[in-house]
Amino acid sequence: MMSLKQPESMDELVYFTRRKTDKSKIIAWVFRENCPVCGKGLMQKPTGPDGKVKVRAKEYICPECKHRVPDKEYEETLTINIEYTCENCGKDGETQAPYKRKSFQGVPSYVFECVHCGTKIPITKKLKEPKKK
Repeated sequence: MMSLKQPESMDELVYFTRRKTDKSKIIAWVFRENCPVCGKGLMQKPTGPDGKVKVRAKEYICPECKHRVPDKEYEETLTINIEYTCENCGKDGETQAPYKRKSFQGVPSYVFECVHCGTKIPITKKLKEPKKK
């Protein structure tokens, strides 16, 4: 079993979530990447004059060299790290998946497969429930 690197603080992350149901639990996070130009700074959303991060900004910026990348383009290069307990087989697992939402039963979700039983597991946007068949 691979051992995923655990985040030490929220400052090094783009995304973090912790979900729990009766039979399953999921912890997922996405690390910020180094600047593709200078390689020194971690890419981040720009900050306003008051020092607060502009979470709705449409770009990421390097604090070192001020290189800017559109948010969609940057987020497509990232990988989501996931620790979970599968609700189908009950086994614990770790995996990585592309940081890209797909439609899963009509709800935008990060979708990954259980490494033990192959069940597709969604991490839904805003805790929405997938449509039942």
